[in-house]
Amino acid sequence: MTATTPHPHFMTLALRLAAKGRGKTSPNPMVGALVVKNGRIVGRGYHQGPGQPHAEILALKQAGLRAKGATLYVTLEPCCHLLKRTPPCVPAVVQSGVRQVVVAMTDPNPMVKGRGIAALRRVGITVTTGIAQEEAEQLNRAYLHWVTIGRPYVILKAGMTLDGKVATAKGESRWITGPRARQEAHRFRSQVDAVVVGVGTVLKDNPTLTARLSDRPLTLASRQPLRVVLDSRLRTPSTAMVCAKQDRAKTLIVTTSRAPRSRRRPFEQAGVEVLSLSTKNGRVSLPALMTMLGKRGIASALIEGGSTVNATALREKLVNHVLLYLAPTLMGGQDAKAMIGGRSPKRLDQALPLRHVTVRRIGKDLVVEGDL
Repeated sequence: MTATTPHPHFMTLALRLAAKGRGKTSPNPMVGALVVKNGRIVGRGYHQGPGQPHAEILALKQAGLRAKGATLYVTLEPCCHLLKRTPPCVPAVVQSGVRQVVVAMTDPNPMVKGRGIAALRRVGITVTTGIAQEEAEQLNRAYLHWVTIGRPYVILKAGMTLDGKVATAKGESRWITGPRARQEAHRFRSQVDAVVVGVGTVLKDNPTLTARLSDRPLTLASRQPLRVVLDSRLRTPSTAMVCAKQDRAKTLIVTTSRAPRSRRRPFEQAGVEVLSLSTKNGRVSLPALMTMLGKRGIASALIEGGSTVNATALREKLVNHVLLYLAPTLMGGQDAKAMIGGRSPKRLDQALPLRHVTVRRIGKDLVVEGDL
C-alpha cells in the first residue's frame, strides 16, 4: 500500500495533546501522538511524566488492531535506546503494523538523533519529517536547550513599573503588579524545574517561592519547582519561608567557602540541602550553578532574583527568555531599584536586543516577552 500525504492538521492536534504534559514531563520532552486511519483518528496519547508510557505507546494501545496500515503522527522522533525507565518505542511501532510515521522533529538526544527514524525506514515504514517542526521545537524549547547545551533553559522574570523599577529606594516591592499577573507567575513556577533568587530577595521579601493555585485558601500546585537561593555567606535565616514545607517543595541553598560550616547545621536539620560552589567576583558562580543544575536533570529555571542576580545572569549570557510584567505606573528616581543592577553599558549598541517580542494585556498590566 502506498503512503498517504501527511496532513498538517493532525500534527497540530498531536501538538495540542503534547502540551497537556506541560510542567509534568521534565526532564523528558512533551510528546503527543495520533493514529490516523482512513482520515479518522483511532488512537491518541501524550507523555504524562517520567516513567510513564510514551505517547506512541498510548496511542497505539488505544488504536489496537486498527493501527495496521494506519499512519502514526508523533511530535518527536520515536526513541530506540534502552537507557531509560520505559521500553524503546520503535519496536512497538514496528509491531503495530502502521505503514507510515509522520514526525514533527528529530530528537537531538545523542542516544536517538535520527536512529529511531532510520530503524523505522529499515523495515519498510515510510517516514516523513519536518511537519510543524517549528511549532514542535517551540513547545520543547527547554528540553532542546538542556539536552544539547547541558544547562537549563533560563527564563528571567520580573514585575516592574513602566520606567523599569522593581522596588522603591527603601526596598518596597509588594505589590507592583496586579493579582492576575501574580497568578500567572505562579502558573509559570509550576511549569519550571527550578526557581532561582538571591539572598537579598529572601532577606527583603521572605518569599515562599512555591507555586500556588490560590492564596485563599492556600492551595499549592501538585508540582513544585526546586527553590534555589544564592547565598555566598549563608545569611539566609533558617526560619525563612523558603526553608519551610520541605515535604512539598525542596530547597537548595548554594553558598561558597566563605560561609562558616557551622551555619549549615540548622538547614540540614530542616531538610534543606546546602551546597558549596565556586565563586566569581566574590559571589556564587552562576555558570557553575547552571551546569550543576543541568547535571541534576533541571531542564528549565526561572530567575526571580533581584537586580544583582538579573544583571549577573544577563552579563554571563545565561538568559534565554525574558518575561516582564509591567504595571501602568511610573515610580521615577535614580535611587529606586531598577530591574537590572550593576553598571550600564557605555554605548547604546551594547544594549541587549530581544527577538520574537510579544506584548499582551493581563488585567491592568502589560506582559512583554522575548528571546535573547
